[in-house]
Amino acid sequence: MADRSDARVQIAGGRSLALDLFHPEQGTKGIAVVLLHGGAWRAGDRAMMHPYAVELASHGFLAVCAQYRLTGDAPWPAQLDDVLAVVDWLGDYAGRLGIAADRIVLEGFSAGGHLALLAAARRQTVGAVVAFFAPPSVLHEQKRPFPEPKEMLLPPDADAGAVDGASPIRQIREGFPPTFLLGGTDDPMVTPADTIALFNALRACGVTSELHLFSQHTHEFSQLPSMLRPAQAEVALFLERNVVDPERYRQENLQLNMFARPGGPRPPP
Repeated sequence: MADRSDARVQIAGGRSLALDLFHPEQGTKGIAVVLLHGGAWRAGDRAMMHPYAVELASHGFLAVCAQYRLTGDAPWPAQLDDVLAVVDWLGDYAGRLGIAADRIVLEGFSAGGHLALLAAARRQTVGAVVAFFAPPSVLHEQKRPFPEPKEMLLPPDADAGAVDGASPIRQIREGFPPTFLLGGTDDPMVTPADTIALFNALRACGVTSELHLFSQHTHEFSQLPSMLRPAQAEVALFLERNVVDPERYRQENLQLNMFARPGGPRPPP
């Protein structure tokens, strides 16, 4: 069982944010993973992330369940500011925590995935992003039978610049950290087309990225007992390959996969 400790991050106005840290039993791999809950930016808390944190700690990662202010308490962009404050705090205390200050991972779910993607665009210390069913934009191109993310997050008079600034797909640039996207094929809120569009935007900018769509699953499927552990195992493998020791996996591929070698077999013309 992972060891748990608590911490607080100071933010503006003399307030602080609570963190729950789950430490691996056998020592950390030098990577902290910040877990950000969903809830449409207006509900939820860090305790929702505890089961995910326990699984990540079992794979050797320091898992950090982070609180951020909800929209009923503070208007946008307070939520993003809080995530950035947590990233900065981890960087400041990296030595004490046994982690690398420039390889902090953000893993978020729904609204938390949205925040993780936006924070990664603003901090070079983010080493990778994992986003479960995260909306790529706060404004849908076609009307849906759900409130627009824009309506839940931004003020009524938000202009096009504010919409773009709050839409992860508009923040993707060359140099964006490795990103793992997960979604459900039957999700009506963040559809497979939404997630594929974000994946294509990442690929177009040369970002190391992977996409996993789980069949017959809808929004928030990862909390199901049958899915939580295998989904987090997928996350752990992605982080091993792209953050912990990418060179090891690259060399293994070059040595053992003839199709990966320069000048290796090619399909016939």
